Amino acid sequence: MSDAAAAQLPPGLAAVAADFADTPREMRLELLLEYADRLKPLPEPYASQTNLMERVEECQSPLFAIAEVVGDSVRIHATAPQESPTTRAFACIMQLGLSGLTPEEILAVPAAAPLQLGLTELVSPLRMRGATGLLARIQRQVRAAISA
Repeated sequence: MSDAAAAQLPPGLAAVAADFADTPREMRLELLLEYADRLKPLPEPYASQTNLMERVEECQSPLFAIAEVVGDSVRIHATAPQESPTTRAFACIMQLGLSGLTPEEILAVPAAAPLQLGLTELVSPLRMRGATGLLARIQRQVRAAISA
């Protein structure tokens, strides 16, 4: 990833991109799966009512996400089945990379940010479409929350 591309990513996503860039190619899939295991469990009421979250239709696997604007920061909650580790990994990466940012910082994240993480060689274009769809949903939810 170029320095210019890294500069466009918020610190959390830039750290993920650096993680993948610093990991030998043959170990990157293992690193991606480690992110899947780090996805935080849903808090209530989402844990018992995923219908309160939005389905990311671009994703092949069932992926649900919600972006909550609380004060000056955003909290990202997401869930995907255990049997969908790539999807869970992308959800975790967005959660780690975006939670705690201000709404303005989230809205400034480039739409192509998931493509800048260094994962396009690891996963299919359909999986990357799911990741960009997740970011788009998060940004739309943040935009709606701040305009309400």
